[in-house]
Amino acid sequence: MRRGDVVEAIHRVHAVAVQDGAVIAEAGDPSLTVFMRSSSKPLQALPLARAREDVEDRDLAIASASHLADDEQLAAVRALLAKAPADVGDLECGPEGDPPSPLNHNCSGKHAGMLALCRARGWPSEGYRLADHPVQRAMRAVHAEAADVGEGELATGVDGCGVLTFALPLERMAHAFARFERLEGGERVAAGIRAYPELIRGPLGTDTRLMRALPGWIAKGGAEGLLCASGNGVGIALKAEDGNGRALGPAVASFCSRLGLDLDELAVAMIENSRKEQVGEIRI
Repeated sequence: MRRGDVVEAIHRVHAVAVQDGAVIAEAGDPSLTVFMRSSSKPLQALPLARAREDVEDRDLAIASASHLADDEQLAAVRALLAKAPADVGDLECGPEGDPPSPLNHNCSGKHAGMLALCRARGWPSEGYRLADHPVQRAMRAVHAEAADVGEGELATGVDGCGVLTFALPLERMAHAFARFERLEGGERVAAGIRAYPELIRGPLGTDTRLMRALPGWIAKGGAEGLLCASGNGVGIALKAEDGNGRALGPAVASFCSRLGLDLDELAVAMIENSRKEQVGEIRI
């Protein structure tokens, strides 16, 4: 990252691409094990897709989203809650926004999907965020299935919204995304994400921008500088070592160029001051 002509920061990004179970490109350490955080959300939507025929593209997109609480995104969360059926008060993600509400939390769509899963399976909804609840056991199982690992191999932590998050090597994340649409329910979730890329994050989100630049691809960012994506049977995973996600646009553009994919519009991230003046840039 340069401010003017001076290098002010350096971000080291690890990346890997997988196709048909084999690594086809890598940079840094593809075995680096980190938490998937919100990059898990498409996987976490799979049990919902399997349990509910009535969920539509928008429902599955918002269940896979880290939204910014804009009007369209909140309307999608409300619609999924109504379909569950559940109320805002049933959400266990904690309050955000002004005034504070669980609805405004960037993970409220995922939590609404988990409530809809509870209703479909006849599970109690109270405590659905906790590790021993059937919802979180289902999430552990689907991550193991997607990544082709044993459930006992998955290290877990508590995510920012209170549910479990799962740690995997980057190569296993890329493998899971590469085969995502071959998993039961994967085609439905992917179709929803592709239909509503603006729900997944927003116009400035690296994942949303990647999907707009590469039609047919799906992408989902996660906290602490993680990005996973897939298209045409290729899965990729990138992790900023210092956890700063601002490096991911230029990094994924550079890495995807090795795969013959054009993401030039992400290759340079502009740094602006509070006056919206360009004062620097991030590039490889």
